[in-house]
Amino acid sequence: MLTRDDFRKAGLSRREAIQLGAGGLLGAAAILAGSGEAANLAAQDLQPTGPPTDPHYPMPPSWSKELRQLAPNVYAYTQGGGPNISNFGVSNPGMIAGPDYMWGIDGTQGPIPAKSYIAACKQATGKDFGRLLLTHHHGDHTAGLQFFQNAEVWSHPYCRQEVLKAIPSTPKMWSPTPGPYGKIADVVEPRKLVVPMLTFKDDMTVFVGDTEVRFMNAGPAHTWGDMMAYLPKQKILFAGDIGFFWVAPFAQNGHVSKWIETCDKILGMDVDVIVPGHGPIGGKKELNEMADYFRTLTVEARKRYDAKMTPGAAAADIRLGRFDNWIGTQLIITDTVRLYDEWNGSLTPDINTGGIREAIQEYNQIKTAQGKAAEMIPLERMESHLAHAC
Repeated sequence: MLTRDDFRKAGLSRREAIQLGAGGLLGAAAILAGSGEAANLAAQDLQPTGPPTDPHYPMPPSWSKELRQLAPNVYAYTQGGGPNISNFGVSNPGMIAGPDYMWGIDGTQGPIPAKSYIAACKQATGKDFGRLLLTHHHGDHTAGLQFFQNAEVWSHPYCRQEVLKAIPSTPKMWSPTPGPYGKIADVVEPRKLVVPMLTFKDDMTVFVGDTEVRFMNAGPAHTWGDMMAYLPKQKILFAGDIGFFWVAPFAQNGHVSKWIETCDKILGMDVDVIVPGHGPIGGKKELNEMADYFRTLTVEARKRYDAKMTPGAAAADIRLGRFDNWIGTQLIITDTVRLYDEWNGSLTPDINTGGIREAIQEYNQIKTAQGKAAEMIPLERMESHLAHAC
């Protein structure tokens, strides 16, 4: 187990130690670039995913791609997923139908999911989208907004700010080339980000026909600009990425301690059905299990932080029991880095891209030294995941 003190005693910076590797092995970046067992695995598209599964615990269920009616005029659109499907970064939007138009909850991540979702909702209601709430700024919730042509977009101010910041680096065209979650565009066509036109920081209540919808500020949690949509009469909550069910939660922009607090607040609400940003529709049981993922990781990571282990070494050493079977367990890297940033006082709303890259390299170097190349995390794939930011 490598600690900061080990690097100092050897007269090496952490980066130099990572690049040298244990036992004279090449560093993870060089391996991933084209040599060694990890490169062969990547070339075969075996996609190593981090910690192995634990046979003592159940595997996640599979769930369907469907528009599901939850109550009169209230729908959720699940993108489909399961243990052997790599699209865990594909988000679940929602919809509330009013007398004249539909209210959307999130805009999906691109042409194929957006067009499919819009078509399903129009078929179910005969209406078009007139307004849409963003639960936060990440691309899997906002990149498809251009296809909601007649919808006013509302968000938290932080969400609007982050969408504006993303515009210069956003490609000008959609491409059918598969991304980290498969192909989300079927033709080459112009691409643009839609900036929210109305922002609000505090809770707000709107009525969609006779359906009361409370927009609730839930951040900082998954981001500094989280919003949820709560329907008190129907006892339904559209949680956005406050909820990851059977999917490892992604804290790249998050504040883990406050995220747990937000989950505890929801558990005290009068809610029966929770639509998560990722995973199958569930309820309080599933939300509490996700909070337990963070509680368990927090305890394990804190032991290693206090022992002066680096984030990459800690993530390589931690096992989470039943949560090792969840989808996307490679996210233990980003979540551990985020906890370390919280504890050492360096946490900001922005992604610590450099710290995550360094942790992945160190994690992979340790797994290579242990002869566990199948547990390595492809650096380029994780960076692509960060760029799409679920």
